[in-house]
Amino acid sequence: MRKSHPVRRTVLATAATVSGIVLLLSLKPASDPGSAEAAGGAPPAAESVQGGARPIGDGTVTGDPAQTQYGAVQVRLTVSGGKITKAEAVQAPKGGQSDQITSNAVPRLNQAVVRAQSADVDAVSGATYTSNGYKESLQSAIDKARASAPADTGNGGGAAAQAKTVTGDVAQTQYGPVQVRITVSGGKITKAEAVQAPKGGQSDQVTSNAVPKLNQAAVQGGTADIDAVSGATYTSEGYKESLQSALDKAGG
Repeated sequence: MRKSHPVRRTVLATAATVSGIVLLLSLKPASDPGSAEAAGGAPPAAESVQGGARPIGDGTVTGDPAQTQYGAVQVRLTVSGGKITKAEAVQAPKGGQSDQITSNAVPRLNQAVVRAQSADVDAVSGATYTSNGYKESLQSAIDKARASAPADTGNGGGAAAQAKTVTGDVAQTQYGPVQVRITVSGGKITKAEAVQAPKGGQSDQVTSNAVPKLNQAAVQGGTADIDAVSGATYTSEGYKESLQSALDKAGG
């Protein structure tokens, strides 16, 4: 029987040892937690976009209109405590089949926004154009709300409590223009007044009765979603339109 040469045995043993070391080294990174973190497994990868973004300011804000193939879509948000509490479409495609699509899609999109707290919501099946327009206007509203959020100055929130006065755009009505000015402090309307209102003849009586009530309702409600005064429908609608403009300028 042929015997193995001692040198041959030594070479084979050495080769086996080297192979074993290489195999162990190749397996080590898979169980090394430090390697997983360096490869992108670190905790920041799980941080949500909403959590890492600038907070959104409280109040009501309306996004820019988004033009779609079937009409404009415009979204208004109500924010409280830094969270979206209400979403609504103040403009949406209408007429013909669009009425059915809008009535089906918009309520679903409104609910999805409140749940998601962002513009990252799924499109509604069968309403792709409306959904995309909604999301575009929604993102615009969120951006405006974030821009209005007071910066952290480290002085106990003094910046948030600083009062500012804003005048809304003029709203034209059948009986004359209406324009509203508001004072906002701490994210709340502290004063509302009509700097323009219908006047002359019977309009004087209607204005003197309606405007004080509308001013009070704006302060109490904190939004432009207030009831019209009985007998002053045109003045009320113009007031609410200008009030919403002032709120948008104030950043909600």
